[in-house]
Amino acid sequence: MSAPVIVIGAGIVGISTALWLRRAGKEVLVLDRAEVGMGTSYGNGGVLAACGMVPVTAPGLGAKGPRLLLDREFPLFLRWTYLPRLYPWLRKYLSHANDADTCRIAKGLTEITGDSIAQHDALAGGTAAEKFLAHSDYTFAYPNRAAFEADAYTWGLRAEAGFVPEIIEGDAVQAYEPALGPETTLLAVMKDHGYISDPARYVQALAEVLKAEGGEVRQAEVKDFELVEGRVRAVITDQGRMDCETVVLTTGVWSKPLMKKLGLNIPLESERGYHVVFKNPSQTLRQPLMIAAGKFVATPMAGGLRCAGIVEFGGLKAGPSKAPLEFLYRKVKENFPALEFESTEEWMGHRPAPSDSLPLIGQIGKTGIYTGFGHHHIGLTGGPKTGRILADMIAKKRSNRDFEAFNPMRFT
Repeated sequence: MSAPVIVIGAGIVGISTALWLRRAGKEVLVLDRAEVGMGTSYGNGGVLAACGMVPVTAPGLGAKGPRLLLDREFPLFLRWTYLPRLYPWLRKYLSHANDADTCRIAKGLTEITGDSIAQHDALAGGTAAEKFLAHSDYTFAYPNRAAFEADAYTWGLRAEAGFVPEIIEGDAVQAYEPALGPETTLLAVMKDHGYISDPARYVQALAEVLKAEGGEVRQAEVKDFELVEGRVRAVITDQGRMDCETVVLTTGVWSKPLMKKLGLNIPLESERGYHVVFKNPSQTLRQPLMIAAGKFVATPMAGGLRCAGIVEFGGLKAGPSKAPLEFLYRKVKENFPALEFESTEEWMGHRPAPSDSLPLIGQIGKTGIYTGFGHHHIGLTGGPKTGRILADMIAKKRSNRDFEAFNPMRFT
């Protein structure tokens, strides 16, 4: 048997890549130091946000950032002791907060998110994982029309990509979504979106599909690469050396130290995200709701109502902070005033945030090592599409699409 393609990382991007590789006839081995689907893929908001292609770094963010950090009503938090380490990345990140870069980034991200539902259908359709995939609207809730119009720049970029909302106002808001309180008076409804009812179990089900189709999944931590004449031949793990034909690196923010083994210092930071699951809720939702005032998404899931979002910078080592969770509880109470529940589950995880908001997808030189990480807020949305792109690259399938925006060598 020939050496396999080794995929490092068993989240949605890694498992999607492995499945598409296996379907292209490749021997595939997935390695992860933890359980399948239990990293960042576990804790996301579950939305397949096809319209989620506008980066956080919109024009003016650099000037507004310090004020937003001090705004009790805005979901941006910073562990101030981490600022000296964060500053070099932050300076690069904010340098993209202009119209030209925002438009360029949005165009690139649309390539990954725009056909999300079709990509998930193609990956999971006809398998046991399909039961976790729901087609739905994706609705943005605003307190009033002025708040909606304040987001005109973002909606303009979405419209250019073909995403134009249906507007619902007044009493029709609560008729459409009864769980919302009277403070919400406008909804912007996006059709043809979807969500995953249990992200961890979805990825785990896809991993079982991979095994049934002849792939392999093992728990092991990759420490280094073995290259011969500039080409990868093996990975070095805590379980020993493992031969490979090719490697795909899909470990999110934890990809950065492995890239350093290859001499590449990628400007990648953890954007810490939070969720609270309200178990056995007295109310549920008909589809995911983005609460614009709190910038969190509320999604009906198998385990309860999951409210997920928040942006916090504080690195990989520190535990959860109280303030982001307190903010989330407060905003949930404001927007769903009649909500009652049996108990809650709290979670904090790490979104991989490149300084230019574009994922790294492609081969590192001619090493045979490919990357598929840095998806920021769109990992679940864009995982299957990223996996298909990588599988096509490795299988030498020709494409008329231009993926240069995602070149992992762009920071060298």
